[in-house]
Amino acid sequence: MTTLNLTTTLLGIGLASVILILVRRDHLHLRHGAFWLTIAAIAALLGTWPALIDRLAVVVGISYPPALLLLVAVIVLLIKALLSDIEKTRIERQIRRLNQRLALYEAEREQH
Repeated sequence: MTTLNLTTTLLGIGLASVILILVRRDHLHLRHGAFWLTIAAIAALLGTWPALIDRLAVVVGISYPPALLLLVAVIVLLIKALLSDIEKTRIERQIRRLNQRLALYEAEREQH
């Protein structure tokens, strides 16, 4: 195993450890932690077997394997950003409805 492979593998394992600590201390929701653990596992896998990305690139028909890795990374990050925006919108809607209910409750209380 070359130094680059070892470094990439250790970074993936280190990232997974940090994510587990964040989930355990309740600094990161379990669902988000599962996403990042998957990313860390893939990083460790590609660090251990870098020829895997070369084989995948050949199967997909991409002649420069790092381009496949970058393309997949960009797509994953775009999907993650979209899911985060959807979650943020849902939370904002719940807060708005909660504020409306509170205002109605306070108005009703003032009348009595």
